[in-house]
Parts: sequence; structure tokens; C-alpha cells
Amino acid sequence: MTGTDAVLVVDAGSASLHVSVVDRDGRVGQTHDLAAPDELTGLVPRLPAVTAVGHRLVHGGPELTAPVRVDDTVRAGLAAAARLAPLHVPPALAALDAARTALPDLPHVVCLDTAFHAELPAAARTYPLPHGWDTRYGLRRYGFHGLSYAWALRRTAALLYRPADDLQVVLAHLGGGCSACAVRDGHSVDTTMGFTPLEGLAMSRRSGSVDPGLLLWLQTEHGLSAAELDDALQHRSGLLGLSGSSGDTRDLVRARTRGDRAAQLALAVFTHRVRAGVAAMAASLDRLDAVVFTGEIGTDQPEVRAEVTAGLRVLGLPRTLHGPDEPAEATIVSPVGAQVPVLVVPTGEIQQIAAETRATLAHR
Repeated sequence: MTGTDAVLVVDAGSASLHVSVVDRDGRVGQTHDLAAPDELTGLVPRLPAVTAVGHRLVHGGPELTAPVRVDDTVRAGLAAAARLAPLHVPPALAALDAARTALPDLPHVVCLDTAFHAELPAAARTYPLPHGWDTRYGLRRYGFHGLSYAWALRRTAALLYRPADDLQVVLAHLGGGCSACAVRDGHSVDTTMGFTPLEGLAMSRRSGSVDPGLLLWLQTEHGLSAAELDDALQHRSGLLGLSGSSGDTRDLVRARTRGDRAAQLALAVFTHRVRAGVAAMAASLDRLDAVVFTGEIGTDQPEVRAEVTAGLRVLGLPRTLHGPDEPAEATIVSPVGAQVPVLVVPTGEIQQIAAETRATLAHR
């Protein structure tokens, strides 16, 4: 690749497909929302010239731990990861196949959300389960939101004028999915999501962690099937389940001001779980250089940020935050002189995918 090349980024979610063109300086140009992967064929003639395609993949499985150029062998191996993240990986693979068909002469690179956590320490990645289950069933904590965390870490280092490998920070990605991550000297050392993106913090529609005994009880005492539990935990829990009305914090903040007690409880549970997650991540660090919010909620919901930080004064976080409610770029929102700076970094997963695609091809 040359310095003038643009990268086409294909970002397939469980119910969405976004295609963006990113130039060599990381600027996002054309962006298209597609209804189905086969629309890529018709879109290609309308795109500016690109020389590579980068794809987001939520889960790389046990074998893939870094971005990789896709060939038929790599593509065959990705099928195993689909079983670990059935909501996210199959749509991404469908988009990958469509893009390889539409642009067969370009290199395609898959960039993994799990790669950022590939070197989690053994104590952080291992579940306390019967001896041998980890190898027999391939059980480990993978962690997710890695592309978001990699971008947020880079922007945090730049904003604090410190190298990333000299930082110890907690990053919180709050959006439709939510997690927190402890970064020590540029490396993930703990995170709240685990074997699947269902573990950890409460989320928009996902439950996050619940007592496994509760799930066994629902199965044995009330006859709920695995499919029923899966649907409830993945689609009907979290903020939506608690409020009974919406999984969107913006709706719930407005409803709370009108006296909606269910919305009030939903936000209280959500922020409580985020505080607990941030504090747990801080326990894996020697010091706390900053707390960083990213993701849609982390970026555009100042009420959530304020309620999380106000309850973490034990970690040295400030009582109040300042700055714009919805920062357009990486911003320090804590007062000058705060013991622990609080930052907001708008999500840059698209730019991170483009950067990792370029780096992967440059090292071939």
C-alpha cells in the first residue's frame, strides 16, 4: 500500500451494516448504511478508489489473536468463532464474503475486538471451573470492545502527553454493549466481558452478569429452556428490561425527570454496575492515571458520566465534571488539578480498523 491509499471499512453489527471510506490521515469520508451484504456489489462502482478492505470481527476465537489478511484458509477458520458470538460473527462473515466477491482483487483484513485482550494474565482470563474444562471446552475470558479500547488508549495518551506504554488507566465503553477494561503500560490486564459479550456490566438490552444459580433455578424450578433464557438475557434485559420502556439512556433520563420510577431504577442499577466495574478494573492497577469514557452512552450522556464518577470518589475521581455535554473530540472533562483526570473519547472503531488494516499489510 502507498501513503495515498484509502481503506474501505466494513462494520457489520448484529442488525446493521456500515461501510466507510477512510483516507490515509484517518478521516472518514463516504459512509453508507446497507440493509444487506449483497448491496455491496451495487455500491462498489459509486465508491472512490480504495486499495484495501478492513473488516470488524467481534470474536476471533482461540486461534486468531491479531489482525490478519484473509485467504481461504483463514476464512474457513473463522467459522469456529461464529459459535462463540452467534449474534455478531455470522453477519460479519456474510459481509466479508460479499465484500470479497465484490472486490476480489483487493486485500481483505479482519480486525478483531478480542485481539486487544489476547495477552490477559492467566489470573484474569481463567474461570474457576473444574480442572481440565478450560482445555476440553476451550473456556477462557476473551474480552471485547478491543478496537474501541485501542483507539481510546491512543487518544488518551495524546491528550495527556504521555506514551501509552507508561499509562495505567481504566477505559469504559458504554453503548448498546458495555464493558470496562484495565490497561497497564499499554496492555489489557483485565476486562469485564468474558467468554461471550454477555458477561459483565448491565447493558442496553443485555443483562450482563447474573447469578448462575438464578439461571439454574429458572430452568429446574420453572422449566425455562436454554433458548428462552438466551432470548431474555440477550434481548429483553438490561435497561430495557428494568424500565419496561426503553434501552436508550436518553429516553430514560427524560422519563426520570417526569417521575418515572422504573426509569429511575434502571439508571440507578446501570450506573451502580458501571461504578462496580470501574472499581474492579482499578484493582488490577498500581495507580490510576485516568478514567476514560467512550462508546455512544459514554460520549453523549453526561448524566451517566456524572453519576458514575460522583460515586467513585474513593478512587480519587472528582465530585463534578465540566466541559461539553457531547464532546466532538477527545476531551478532559474533570476540573483542572483533579487527582484522577476523567476523559471522554468519541468512539473511533472505524479509524482503528483502517489503521490496523494498513499496519497488517505494511508488515507483510
